[in-house]
This record gives sequence, structure tokens and C-alpha cells, in this order.
Amino acid sequence: MSLGGTATASAQTPTTPGFDQSAPVGVTLEANRVTIKSALRVDLTFEYATLPLHRGTVGGQTVWYVITDVSSASAARKLRINHAPKLANVPTGCRACSQEVSSAKRLLGRAPVEFEGAPDFSPARTLTPGPSPAPFPAQASTPGARGRANYSPFVTVKGNLDVVYNAPIVATGDGPFDITTHTNTHDRTLGIDTVNMTTDHLYVRGFSNGEPILYLSFEASEAFTAMIERSTFVPELADLQFPNGGGRHFSARASIFTFANARVGLEAPSRRGASDGRGRNQGLTHALSFRIAGQDAAIANPQVIEGLRNGGDVSNIFDVFPTNARKRDRAEYSPAWDLQVGVYSFNARVNRQNGLKTDANAVRRLARRGVITTLGGLPHTGPGGVPNASGNIVINCPALAF
Repeated sequence: MSLGGTATASAQTPTTPGFDQSAPVGVTLEANRVTIKSALRVDLTFEYATLPLHRGTVGGQTVWYVITDVSSASAARKLRINHAPKLANVPTGCRACSQEVSSAKRLLGRAPVEFEGAPDFSPARTLTPGPSPAPFPAQASTPGARGRANYSPFVTVKGNLDVVYNAPIVATGDGPFDITTHTNTHDRTLGIDTVNMTTDHLYVRGFSNGEPILYLSFEASEAFTAMIERSTFVPELADLQFPNGGGRHFSARASIFTFANARVGLEAPSRRGASDGRGRNQGLTHALSFRIAGQDAAIANPQVIEGLRNGGDVSNIFDVFPTNARKRDRAEYSPAWDLQVGVYSFNARVNRQNGLKTDANAVRRLARRGVITTLGGLPHTGPGGVPNASGNIVINCPALAF
């Protein structure tokens, strides 16, 4: 299945830093393929989703946030976002995994919000890949943002603590906003408009159930992962219940897969962007092999947007998706993903079995045959050489579209 689209108005050039800095407009994905129904549009040319923007405060400082998922089915319908029932387990055994916010309304986003903590977007995102032909593991890297004290994207509203929202903060301050080097915005913020209250967030092209998907990325619990995901580093999320929790309804996590040593290569450029075409690959070595991996994602850097559109990202594999046919599979969806990093065996590489994978169950079958084992030896990862083990790295990646 390819990601279809329809043409829209001609490009709007981004303004100088200020309150209205929307990204250009290209080809728009059909609305019936978008899971976050509140999204105003999904752009297949410039690789972003336009999401409603909400204002909050932290200790008197203005912050700007989005809402993508919620544990309550009724709240999901009202806000037109993803229903993620497993988010109800986020506060279990981990006070730091969520924050309680104050608001006059029980439904998040309907009144001003005071958060307990916010990210620091000021650090410079850096990357020094390993020497060719093995850019992974990187020689050095630093994420471009880190959560300050008490920050978590997962929030509950005081007076309604049974409902857990995914509400990442994407910008801080009253502007002007830095949407090029991201000193006060998320590393995936391509545009922000505090007049019309929207933000343009760079998505990731990945796979689920054998098909191409689009997903967003906001936070990660491990520093290198946060860097390569262009996300905010929030180490406290590693305590989220619980590693290897995919398939267990009492866990907050679902399973997601990537690879340390898959093949490298981009798909030929396409007006509609990368899907699962000839030459398309994925994983950490793949992503680090391109110069764009260390460059800022911004409309001002078109080579980065083009490279990502043509498949230059990690392109993870979701185990489940909110639109799965079976109710039990839909109930398994969570934006809090439990990362499993696969390593292809020597024979698999020699026999070129380390090409593109698009289905989690296909990965599991290869693991049972010994074609893939789990990477060990990195910070926060589990033992190496065993099939399908969690690395205890949590990434906050809401489903967006298919």
C-alpha cells in the first residue's frame, strides 16, 4: 500500500521568526488515512503534520503543547485523537513517568494549564558517526533537548487522575521561535503559529503490519535514541511499566523494532515520498550513514527534508496500530514504545537477508530461527544475543497515519 495524497495550495514561504511561522504547503494526505483526526492536515511533500497547538505555563513561563493520545475512549472521541488504553498504566509504580497538571477543566486543552515541568530545548544536537563503513555505533552524540525536573509528556489533570494524556511540550517562551536550530522548539518543529494555534511537526515514515505508516516522535528515555529520533531526552521514562510489556494489558508499553546492522540505501525520489519501494532500507546504521543525520531538520534545510522523505530515517516497525481490525490489537496500542534493537547474524548479512522488514511478526519469526538476535552492550539495553528482548528504551511515538 502506498501513501496517497492530493494537491493543495501553493507553498507559503515561512516568515521571519515571530508568532506566525507556518511551514510551506505541499501534497496533502487524504483525511481518512489519518488516525489523529484533530490534525488539520498531513503534508507528504514537507513531511509534517499540522496539529492544534495549546498554551500552558510552567512556573510563569509560557509553554506550547500538543495532545495526541489519551487512555479514555470518551476523551479520545471528544478531542479527536488516538485512543491508547494502555496509557492508564503510566503512573503505576513510577511517579516520575507522568506529571499532574492544574486546569479549570477536566478535559485537557479546554482551559489554561499549569505544568509541573518542561523541556530545555537549548542544547545543541550533535552527532559524530563511527568511521565508514560502520557509522553505528556513533563515536559521540548529544540530544538537542532534555526534560527538566518533573517533565513528562504523559499527564493527568488534577481532579481527574484516572485519565492519562500524551501531551508533549513542543516550544517554550513567547517567541520569536527558532524553527531552524531549535533553541526554544522541539527538534521536529518545522513551523509554529501562535495566532491560529497550530504547529507543524516533522513525522517519521515507518511500517506496521506489512504496510507503510506515518508516526510522530517526541521523547526518548536514552540519549543516543533521543538524538537519532530528534526527540527530547527524558531518562525517567525508562522506569515506565515495564520492559517486554508488549502484549500485556497491564503494561504501559507496546513493542517496536529497529535494527543495528540492516542494509543501507535510499529509495529513488518520489513525489509522494518513500514507502516500501526498491532500494528502501532502515535501522541505525542506515540512518547514520547519511550526512543529514547530524543536520537540523528545518524548512531552511531542504536537503534534510528530502532525505527523510526518501527514506533516510530509522523507520521503525510498530507491532500494532490504532486501526488494526481486531479489538485486542487496537487495545494493545500505546505511544510509549518498548524498543527492541535487532542484530542480523553473519550468515543473514552474507545471504542479504538484512533488507527491509515491515511486519513485527515477520521479525519474530526470524528471531526464532536465529536470523536476528538482540543488541546488547549499549546503555540501558538488555543482554545481547537473545531473541526479541527489550533494550529498556522507551520512545514516545504516536501513530499518525497509514
